[in-house]
Amino acid sequence: MRRPLNSLIQSSAYAFYKVLTTHCHALKLGTLADVYTANKILNAYTRCKELHIARKLFDEIPHRDTVSWNTMIAGFVNCGNLETACKILKNMRRCDFDFDGYSFGSLLKGVASAYRLEVGQQLHSMVIKMGYEENVYAGSALLDMYAKCEKVEDAYTVFEYLPEPNSVSWNALIAGFSKVGDRSTAFWLLHCMEKEGVRAEDGTFAPLLTLLDDIEFYKLTIQIHGKIVKHGLAFDNTVCNAMITAYSECGSIRDARKVFDGAVGMRDLVTWNSMLAAYLVHEEEELGFQLFLDMQRLGFEPDIYTYTSILSACFEKAHKSHGQSLHAVVIKRGLEYLVPISNALIAMYLKSNNTSMREALKLFESMELKDRVSWNSILTGFSQIGLNEDALKLFGQMRSLMVEIDHYAFSAVLRSCADLATLQLGRQVHVLAIKSGFKTNDFVASALIFLYSKCGIIEDARKSFEETPNDSSIAWNSLIFGYAQNGQGSIALDLFFLMRDRKVRLDHITFVAVLTACSHIGLVEEGLNFLKSMESDYGIPPRMEHYACAVDLLGRARRLGEARTLIESMSFKPDAMVWKTLLGACRVCGDIELATQVASHLLELKPEEHCTYVLLSHLYGHLRRWDEKANLTRLMRERGVKKVPGWSWIEIKNQVHAFNAEDQSHPLCKEIYQMLGELMEEITWLDTDTGLDILISDFDEPYESYDAKLLSAGNF
Repeated sequence: MRRPLNSLIQSSAYAFYKVLTTHCHALKLGTLADVYTANKILNAYTRCKELHIARKLFDEIPHRDTVSWNTMIAGFVNCGNLETACKILKNMRRCDFDFDGYSFGSLLKGVASAYRLEVGQQLHSMVIKMGYEENVYAGSALLDMYAKCEKVEDAYTVFEYLPEPNSVSWNALIAGFSKVGDRSTAFWLLHCMEKEGVRAEDGTFAPLLTLLDDIEFYKLTIQIHGKIVKHGLAFDNTVCNAMITAYSECGSIRDARKVFDGAVGMRDLVTWNSMLAAYLVHEEEELGFQLFLDMQRLGFEPDIYTYTSILSACFEKAHKSHGQSLHAVVIKRGLEYLVPISNALIAMYLKSNNTSMREALKLFESMELKDRVSWNSILTGFSQIGLNEDALKLFGQMRSLMVEIDHYAFSAVLRSCADLATLQLGRQVHVLAIKSGFKTNDFVASALIFLYSKCGIIEDARKSFEETPNDSSIAWNSLIFGYAQNGQGSIALDLFFLMRDRKVRLDHITFVAVLTACSHIGLVEEGLNFLKSMESDYGIPPRMEHYACAVDLLGRARRLGEARTLIESMSFKPDAMVWKTLLGACRVCGDIELATQVASHLLELKPEEHCTYVLLSHLYGHLRRWDEKANLTRLMRERGVKKVPGWSWIEIKNQVHAFNAEDQSHPLCKEIYQMLGELMEEITWLDTDTGLDILISDFDEPYESYDAKLLSAGNF
């Protein structure tokens, strides 16, 4: 059970009162002349973080010893004031006091916390000069400093010089290799530690558990759990919390819950947050919401991490009301000014639906302090919902306000350039990304691949791919998509096999790309085999998007019956994306009966979605079923559904020209329509025998089917 904040304040106040009382008694009795008594009071003041009083007492001690100096150094280090601690060390030397292992140990602890490697290296030279390299306190602190600064090779060198490393030394080294992700060395060190007869502790197992983050490590996680139980650490908070996370990341929410349930009476706030995160990672939002309520019922006050986690689960339509309720709770508890919580609220509104952009912007504009995440959230939001011009303007604003541009910002703005097909601007952003040091970043490379492949320059997309380390799936997936969408499905599949052979970790997006490639080059059986083998061969269960790709694959092959059977065989309820894909296939094949059935599902799921009405209307028009088409138009009117006009655009001389149906806004619209009319006449004359008149009758407006390539024919 957590301790209430007021009880913590009271205990701190009582501790300070107790020190003051002891100090007064010592003054009254004249015992401050005794250095042992003075050091004891000095230490108590530093523990209460009353450093100004401690400093005054220190100056008044007539006969200081090394312990007095070390107490002051440790006090300032523990309060995060490394600079003052270093000054005290220098003064200690000037006053002819010798340093000892504790002097270096305290100061190196501060260096490790502040990641001040250069200061740590200077202290290391002093440790060697004074012959303390084999001192267990100074040596362990040096090792810990190098490990926390991610200089694990230097940490290991220090470790080898220790005559008798203790558990603290072993734990620091294991934590260092765990931090840099060196799994094999970290577990080898555990084996060596056990062989040397050093007892493993909570500080041994907790960092190792952070390395068990994939389903392939599930058996190893069980083995480590067995060791934890054997060492009597199963109920230790730190280990318990790490176990919950490890089991969750290895795919077993059931085992994570068992660990959580077994920690009754020992849970702290981190335990609850770990279990909450596990539920949300496994898309068990309802259980997550229930846990959020249970923790408060049992007296645990949510912290920033709790709120940011639970808010991340509120973007689904079914949970939108929860998100609004949580927003009200945040305001009621006065937490809306906290930047991480405001960022989580912005992300929640952005993910909810396109209409929530207004709420997200309102929140963003109301923030007194904005960090990089705040700007990136809005920038990504603009990019994802298609407000690409706004995204480019915001990016310009970020640069003018000297906001640090990171790889997320570059990724978002490059995707907006791709969506607008503004190749020249995209190239300029590419140059800026290189200048900013993101040339080899996976996210930036992925966005560049998307940009160049969308603009049809697959060679430049490949160059961007080659400039990355090629050790993660992000860039591979983008390039497979790029080749698939540029009609080079065979190369896309070759890339998949190469990716597999190089043991690059495959994910669900990889298979979306592969199925897209199969669909584009008509490899129906191969695509279906990929779908069937995903879980059995690769441990990746098919998701909604994979079934949508498979439906598209069958639809392009005009195998609508099999597509319908596949949907019916799904282990979960198909969403609008799957039905919409099948409806598009029905339109291509002219299957009005199946199209009507599919449309009924879509209209039930998303009655406000205009695409369903438009697709069905076009199909009725194509088959000259004018009554059904008129009824559908009437239904749209009754439900207040309006067709969203499509936009086309083209970039000429670094300027974007945008158009929609019967647009009259362009300054050269007269010349454009004249050229378009001439093209229409020429097309009609050339293709009178191809049935183009039937195709044109599919559309409600005369020129709506023609994209920017036709419109660009005018010389403007």
